[in-house]
Amino acid sequence: MPPRTVLTIEDQPDIRRLIRMTLEFKGFTVQDAGDGREGLALARQGRPDLILLDVMMPGMNGKEVSRALAADPATAAIPVIMLSALGSASDVEAGLQAGARAYLVKPFSPWELLDKVAALIDEARV
Repeated sequence: MPPRTVLTIEDQPDIRRLIRMTLEFKGFTVQDAGDGREGLALARQGRPDLILLDVMMPGMNGKEVSRALAADPATAAIPVIMLSALGSASDVEAGLQAGARAYLVKPFSPWELLDKVAALIDEARV
């Protein structure tokens, strides 16, 4: 199986580190960005298999990043999982409306993260 690359766009270094350790433990290649603009540039440049995207970030927020990814033919097919402490039905709906394929509410379990990431990458590769 070819290597699977995940781009994490998250402004909290501790959360980025936790995600990186979880995914690398299962053999994923991980790139990360500390804000939306940097993440968008990395996504366009590196074309990861999946993007983990924090909703609340300074500057360009996750919904704005997701809409920009969806509008660009080069990145539109990359599955996005939004990560947020905001977990109401309307928050989840807004994330999905912005282009996310899945939405995980923080704190989430590492196993839940791994399951969602693997499932969406496999789905996108079919």
